Amino acid sequence: MSIKVSNLTKIYGQQRAVDNISFEVNKGEVLGFLGPNGAGKSTTMKMLTCFIPPTSGQAWVCGKDIATEPIEVRRLIGYLPENNPLYYDMYVTEYLEFIARLHKLGNSAKSRIDEMIEVTGLTAERKKIVGQLSKGYKQRVGIAQAMLHDPQVLILDEPTSGLDPNQLVEIRELIKRLGQNKTVIFSSHIMQEVQAVADRVIIINKGKIVADDTTEKLQHKLNNEISVVAEFKQKPERALLGELRGIKGFESTKDGKWIFTSDGKFDLREELFNFSKEKGLTLLHLQQEEYSLEEVFKQLTKTNQ
Repeated sequence: MSIKVSNLTKIYGQQRAVDNISFEVNKGEVLGFLGPNGAGKSTTMKMLTCFIPPTSGQAWVCGKDIATEPIEVRRLIGYLPENNPLYYDMYVTEYLEFIARLHKLGNSAKSRIDEMIEVTGLTAERKKIVGQLSKGYKQRVGIAQAMLHDPQVLILDEPTSGLDPNQLVEIRELIKRLGQNKTVIFSSHIMQEVQAVADRVIIINKGKIVADDTTEKLQHKLNNEISVVAEFKQKPERALLGELRGIKGFESTKDGKWIFTSDGKFDLREELFNFSKEKGLTLLHLQQEEYSLEEVFKQLTKTNQ
């Protein structure tokens, strides 16, 4: 695996910012790191990137220990912190040249800078002063510097902050492409973004991991009772609907639809489809309703407060 975290803890005075967390992330995996403000996301990222030391526990990046091999870890990681640290008085290309020298890219610097400017959509802005850019373009410069040395691991704290809807789509696609051959950890408060990009999600609350799974499985775990909305061309008899296998209950809505609930042990949609055929009913609409990732997030962070 690219990242391994074991019992990682960070304490500030009496506050446990990160409380004994453990997880692993493999190469080619995009991990969405979620949590409310103050949950410990940024602190975890700062420890993994060797910006702050842990109070206890261990972590390895591509086999390198963050405590004993911090220089080697930093060479392997591209990092975009929450507060994007840019030199506002430099030109975009000048700033990236400076970062290239820090990474000792040598003869490959120019081609690498050109590539990063293109993939982050900075071509039209490359001759501008960083301080004159919009917030969205400043964020792109931060992403470009994080990727400049072609790191094996990317850690991006709120990478799409300040981007407009069109830029959001472009950066999401970029993160997905990078995740094909790199390890990517990114935090975000935009649930749709995480659902569109992440292969897996970790939700942290009050320093503890409260969930670690794919978005689909997280949603399914909370759906102990699944609801299915159905609409029939003919109005069915209530007694007839009561014959459905596996339902816990059903009710009609004002617009003529029916809501069926089950314990989630099998797909009620298939049962309704077969039942309709047997009873000569015509199904016009059939949709399973589940918790959205946003609702999952709210429930997990609320119940663990």
